[in-house]
Amino acid sequence: MILPSVLFVDSVRTIQVSQETLRDLRLDRVVREIVQERNDILEYYLSPVQDEKTVRYHQEVMKDLENNEKLLEAIRKFAKDMASFHRHMKMVEQLEYEYNRKGWFLETVLIYCDAVSELSRAMNTAKLQSSGLRKFREYLKSYVRSSSFVSLKEEAQNVKLKLSNVNYCIIIKPGMFTVKPYEGEKEYSPEIEKVFSRFNREKCADEFQFDIEEGLGMSHIEARILEFVSRLYPEPFTTLDLFCERNGRFTDKVILNFEREIQFYLSYLDFMEPLRKKGLPFCYPEVSSDKSEYVEDAFDIALASGLLDTRQLVFNDFYLENPERVIVVTGPNQGGKTTFARMIGQLHYLAALGLPIPARRARLFLPDAIFTHFEREERVQDQMSKLENDILRVKDILESTSSESLIILNEIFSSAALSDALFLSKEIMKTILERDCLCVWVTFLDELSRMNEKIVSMVATVSPQDPAVRTFKIIRKPADGRSYAVSLAEKYGLTYWKIRERVEP
Repeated sequence: MILPSVLFVDSVRTIQVSQETLRDLRLDRVVREIVQERNDILEYYLSPVQDEKTVRYHQEVMKDLENNEKLLEAIRKFAKDMASFHRHMKMVEQLEYEYNRKGWFLETVLIYCDAVSELSRAMNTAKLQSSGLRKFREYLKSYVRSSSFVSLKEEAQNVKLKLSNVNYCIIIKPGMFTVKPYEGEKEYSPEIEKVFSRFNREKCADEFQFDIEEGLGMSHIEARILEFVSRLYPEPFTTLDLFCERNGRFTDKVILNFEREIQFYLSYLDFMEPLRKKGLPFCYPEVSSDKSEYVEDAFDIALASGLLDTRQLVFNDFYLENPERVIVVTGPNQGGKTTFARMIGQLHYLAALGLPIPARRARLFLPDAIFTHFEREERVQDQMSKLENDILRVKDILESTSSESLIILNEIFSSAALSDALFLSKEIMKTILERDCLCVWVTFLDELSRMNEKIVSMVATVSPQDPAVRTFKIIRKPADGRSYAVSLAEKYGLTYWKIRERVEP
């Protein structure tokens, strides 16, 4: 029997993405922010797939959660209860005294049973479209009706009831105490509450504040009292002993697996929520093996998550029509070119996870790998020059690519002379075009945008009123031939104002 999963359909091929690529795209920060403390789901975010069926499978589950508020609330409640369950299980392993440990084990079983039962009731009334959640619902329905689960829940409730009916008295004397059966003695709790009512938090919270040191489990005196109680009332404690002995392994692996897998969706919904409240668009992209693509109103998700005021964000579009494969991005420095290239990598990565992407509308190709080459600062301890390092890094990328790969190159060969950079870049471009893979190339070399019909030119624009003001809009148009001259002049202090400063007395 194939066990139901809300993440996995069949064995699929994951997309090759290195840690260096995640850093270049700033997805390492995004993933850390999404996962938070749930390191057990980190692997799911590091496993994008090149499989349309799996991507749509994920999208359907996410849509069910987004479109059914009651279902989402019930699943969040289940996740919260299961978090409590895991804390209790961990605590049980650390408790020292026998009946303290067994009592908390009983409570843990009850938390599990209640959480599973409530989830099943909620899912039975939900209108589900995704095959992943429908399959799990059928499994869950069968599980809660199974004799093993029914008997586990009933037995746990009966044991709890028997223990709750145990009443006893403690006679405290200097240096000793006695435990005896309850025989109708006067209840002192109301009198004690009356005496200590003067310490009511609402009346004098600031006057009587002190910290109570929290301990794990009970003290040795409490454990001794409980031992005496078990001797006075052996029957309910024997029942507890037998319950713990029979139900050491009471959890179901499919339920636990669901609780872990569903966090993949819940954590991303939590991450998206504040961004959506700020008016940022997210969509479910169409995915296909066709390399023609389009994206409308997209933005850098890493940049957006770090901004307090997302009104500063600029949305960008792009599209590729067959036989177009390469986007060459040129324009002035600090014009948003790197952010644009990084955004394209993020969109493909998140789409391959089957998650909503930061855009209004999109259709994207699923690559078999994402490779990046972003500029690295030259370090004194490096044995190679920056140019040599760039060449070797690009060589490794080209040796690993296929016709289904995505390559993102950002300002390579900036340390080389113009003629050398142009020669090397043209040779690399020829290889990329021969491989027929997708590529985004940020460069100061306008000539690359005119090499082939497979190449699309996009330019970072400036304000028509003031060319020094960047708009951060990247538009599809021929390269204007000015970006390298401007950046070179700025780099060597050859702008009009810099020259004027030096020649004027």
